[in-house]
Amino acid sequence: MVSKHPDSSARPTHGAVFATTHWSVVLAAGQADSTSAQGALAHLCQIYWYPLYAYARRCGHSPHDAQDLTQEFFARLLEGNWVAKADQQRGRFRSFLLTAMKRFMINEWKKEHVQRRGGNQPVLSLNALSEDSAEHRYQLEPAEKDTPESLYERGWALSLLDSVLLQLEQEYAREGKTEWMEAMRPALTAGRDAIRHAEIAATLGMTETAARVAVHRLRKQYRRLIRLEVAHTVAKPEEVDDEMRHLFQALAGS
Repeated sequence: MVSKHPDSSARPTHGAVFATTHWSVVLAAGQADSTSAQGALAHLCQIYWYPLYAYARRCGHSPHDAQDLTQEFFARLLEGNWVAKADQQRGRFRSFLLTAMKRFMINEWKKEHVQRRGGNQPVLSLNALSEDSAEHRYQLEPAEKDTPESLYERGWALSLLDSVLLQLEQEYAREGKTEWMEAMRPALTAGRDAIRHAEIAATLGMTETAARVAVHRLRKQYRRLIRLEVAHTVAKPEEVDDEMRHLFQALAGS
């Protein structure tokens, strides 16, 4: 079963190198009998569930059908071991997943009325990925600007950053520094000249110099975690920089 917050064992440790992480979470998801594979699949669902839901919605499916479609896609992905058949030497996992979703919608989503919730136990549990929350987020998307594909790409980028932010929040919470994270959060996306170090220092009861050091460490950790997250889904370490550029282009709507 999949939860919103996957087991941290599916993620690389702080000392992990890219050579041991690229596509590891993807390939692990193909090993249905592995405990770590369930954590890997949960991690994939956390990042990719909403982008694929939004893609189905932009393709014309109703909220209810889009949720069932996305749920069924991930179920088939696991049951059919599709990930294990992917060519990790070519492309990106996000591209593989979108192509698989397109094929699924064209070739396998044949029935007008599929097995709905309440029937057989689903392979993946939606839990917090509720129809209401997904649809609310979808309604905030641009109505005309994005194609289904560009909306998918932007959704992937935002979901990846949300996952990284969650990791940071959990790390600071474990260290008893939840207040630090809350005070410094705006600094993660602000330009260097726009960071209000004096306000952060006053909020946390430290000197401005100490606040600058804390913010610098947080931003550095944020960038490092983004690179580690991206490294999960590229075939070679040298592809990370290119995928990082694509991520920020997707966020900018390029």
